[in-house]
Amino acid sequence: MTAAAPRLTLPEELVLLCFDPVSGRKLMRAGHSSGYGVAGAVLAELRLAGRVVEARGRVQVTNPLPPADPLLAMAMASLQQPGKGAGGPRTAGWVRSASRHLEEPWLARLAERGALRLETRRFLGVIPYRRDSVGPVDLTTAARERFELARRGGFTDPRDRALAALVSATGISGALCPGWGRRHQRQAMHRLMRADWVARAVHKNRMRDSADSAGGGAAG
Repeated sequence: MTAAAPRLTLPEELVLLCFDPVSGRKLMRAGHSSGYGVAGAVLAELRLAGRVVEARGRVQVTNPLPPADPLLAMAMASLQQPGKGAGGPRTAGWVRSASRHLEEPWLARLAERGALRLETRRFLGVIPYRRDSVGPVDLTTAARERFELARRGGFTDPRDRALAALVSATGISGALCPGWGRRHQRQAMHRLMRADWVARAVHKNRMRDSADSAGGGAAG
C-alpha cells in the first residue's frame, strides 16, 4: 500500500532512500554506511534548524534549546553545549560514535508507521542477524519521487541539497541514479557532498571503513 507521507525529517528521508521499493531490500548489505548517513542526517537537521555549526572541524551548539522531536533532542544532548568548554566534538568522530546508537531509533519509528519491517533471524538456527525490509505501508516510493523531483529542479532548496549530499556520502547515489548516462547527476551530488561539512564527515567514515577492509587501500 502506497501512503501519502507526513512531513519527514532528513534521517527518515535518508533511511527510506536506503531501501529499494521494488525488492523491498536495503541497498547496503553490510557495513556502517547507513548508520553514518543517519548520524549525518541528524546533524544536518540540527544545522537546518539553526542549532549547530562547524568551527575548526568541531560541532558547536549555537542554540541549546532542545528540538521538539525527541530523537533529535537525544542527539542534541550528546553534543557539547555553549559555555562548557573550548569546542564541541570533532565532526567525523561524533558521526562515527553516534552511528552506533542513532540509527536504530529512526528505523523503529518508521517500523511503527508500517514503512519498514525489522526482523531478527538466525543463521543455521543459531547465529542471530537482522533482516530489514520495506513494510506494508509504502513510503519508499514517495521518498524516491520527492528526491527525483528535487534533482530535476537542481536541488535548489537547502534541505534538498543536504539530502543529496548525504545520498552521495552514504554511497547510494549509484542506486538512485544508475548507469553511465546518469553519471553527471552522480557527479553533481558528489560536488554537493564536497561542499557540505556534515556530508564530508559521513564520507570520511565510509572511506575509512573501505580502507580498513582493503588492508589500507583506498576505495572510491
